[in-house]
Amino acid sequence: MMLKKFVLGGLTAVVLAACGGSGSSGSAASAPQQGQNTPLIERINNKGTITVGTEGTYAPFTYHDNTGKLTGYDVEVTRAVADKLGVKVEFKETNWDSMMAGLKAGRFDVVANQVGLTSPERQATFDKSEPYSWSGAVLVARKDSKIKDVKEIAGVKAAQSLASNYGEKAKEMKADIVPVDGLAQSLMLIEQKRAEVTLNDELAVLDYLKKNPKADVKIVWSAPAAEKVGSGLIVNKGNDEAVAKFSAAMKELQADGTLKKLGEQFFGKDISVK
Repeated sequence: MMLKKFVLGGLTAVVLAACGGSGSSGSAASAPQQGQNTPLIERINNKGTITVGTEGTYAPFTYHDNTGKLTGYDVEVTRAVADKLGVKVEFKETNWDSMMAGLKAGRFDVVANQVGLTSPERQATFDKSEPYSWSGAVLVARKDSKIKDVKEIAGVKAAQSLASNYGEKAKEMKADIVPVDGLAQSLMLIEQKRAEVTLNDELAVLDYLKKNPKADVKIVWSAPAAEKVGSGLIVNKGNDEAVAKFSAAMKELQADGTLKKLGEQFFGKDISVK
């Protein structure tokens, strides 16, 4: 199970096109590059090119800006890691449903697309670098709300998508469910006082609040650090040395403030820490 599957309607184009940015290419269906069969660690050590699978349609993580350049938090983090390692990076855009199969089949070396590797099946097949983002459930209410904890929502009107794990959580807390299609509708109903709260993904909410700074809503509760899920660069099993290189670079980027800067750029907050 991957983190991306739980990010709901507040993110634009959630189905996670030629790329306009440098180091970008078309789809994952293109033929493998020369040297693709070289072990990943050798390409890193030889300062070669690594190929990265991503959607390109999943803002603010991986998308095209108004100039056509491929950008987003995951994309820019990956570029920063590549710079640290002195390697070139080529992005191959592909749809979410075939992304992990493409990685397994060797169509690219790495996936950068908010993947959490939370299921035993995925953990048996893939490895993950040091996380570059963390997310968990948050409770959102109007700015004048007295509610401060998820334990207080029993009997409270909660605007939730019935198909989401957050809707299930609200039911468990005995909230009075108001069905909605996604996050944007949830927050609209809260502002209209037709609902009081919503449980949703932290990164989706931060994205919404950054794009709608005048919204009359706020985060009133966040899941504890132990319940948060981290997303990192994903590779096939058997690339321990490469994963170690990626993780070391990620720690350097956190220490030098790069991850904090990128988090603030795309979310208004450092999302690289729990």
